[in-house]
Amino acid sequence: MTSFKGSIRSATAATSSTTAALGKWTLTEHMQARQAAAWPGYATGTIDYLVVAGGGGGGGGGGGGGGAAGFRTATGFSVTAGTAYTVTVGGGGSAGAGTGRTSGTKGSDSVFSTITSTGGGYGGGYPLQGGSGGSGGGSGKDSNVAGGAGNTPSTSPSQGNSGGSVSGASNIGASGGGGATAVGSNGGGGPAAEVGGNGGAGTASSINGSSVTYSGGGGGAVNSIGAPTPGLGGAGGGGNASVNGSAAGSPGTTNLGGGGGGGDYNSPGAAQNGGAGGSGVVILVYPSSFSDLASVGAGLTCNGSAGNTVSDTASRSGYKVYKFTAGTGTITF
Repeated sequence: MTSFKGSIRSATAATSSTTAALGKWTLTEHMQARQAAAWPGYATGTIDYLVVAGGGGGGGGGGGGGGAAGFRTATGFSVTAGTAYTVTVGGGGSAGAGTGRTSGTKGSDSVFSTITSTGGGYGGGYPLQGGSGGSGGGSGKDSNVAGGAGNTPSTSPSQGNSGGSVSGASNIGASGGGGATAVGSNGGGGPAAEVGGNGGAGTASSINGSSVTYSGGGGGAVNSIGAPTPGLGGAGGGGNASVNGSAAGSPGTTNLGGGGGGGDYNSPGAAQNGGAGGSGVVILVYPSSFSDLASVGAGLTCNGSAGNTVSDTASRSGYKVYKFTAGTGTITF
């Protein structure tokens, strides 16, 4: 005997009458269907998600590497059919200018439902501290400060790591931005041989069927006089610092959430710009036995097209994959 709300008791399983098939339900059928999670609009299921924010921009003119995007992933997240869920793909932070030796800007957050991955912290310009974020940005050369704090705000598991430090106020290279797996490396060196810190490594995910590494930190820049060693970007889309005034720092990779590389300090010549942070991504996956998404907002680029509801069933056998690469809007299951 099963009890339902409203003092309805039934010894039979939930069934649908001919009227229910036409969209008309008796009160008993309604309560039975609700109990069995078969009432339209109340069906629930679970999905896997990956939410990567935008990476931080690298600092200009001897700047630190941008911090990697916040990285969050999990399985078994409950969703309900007919309910609208917000999806936002964060953009990468802008690069710091070499002229003025300014810091980059923080990456933008990515969101799925109640899950927010925080944008990567900015790389500090010369001689400024890196910013906090999903992973922290590296500090500028000769700044003599710690890097920006990672996993800010705090999540469990951690969404990222801190940027590297710069210990010294003369002839010390900028530090690398933090990555999803590792702290950014510290700046180092000496006169005419500065060493930029490498960006922290990112984290690999196979959520959509193949292993891809996300959220690597950007490399820290140096004074290009002499024989310096610019910092390298961390695995997962982190950008390299620029070399000997030849170009700006490399940008973080699009849709991997990498931090931008720092721009070098080409004194007494012109300093170089940092690299912009890489944009983020949101990936949702669930078994192919369930229906495609009921709706995707027109402001979202999904599986390559705006507002697309058609799943990718080829990338991961037995699953439907939805990869959001730009925009913001709502989806319904």
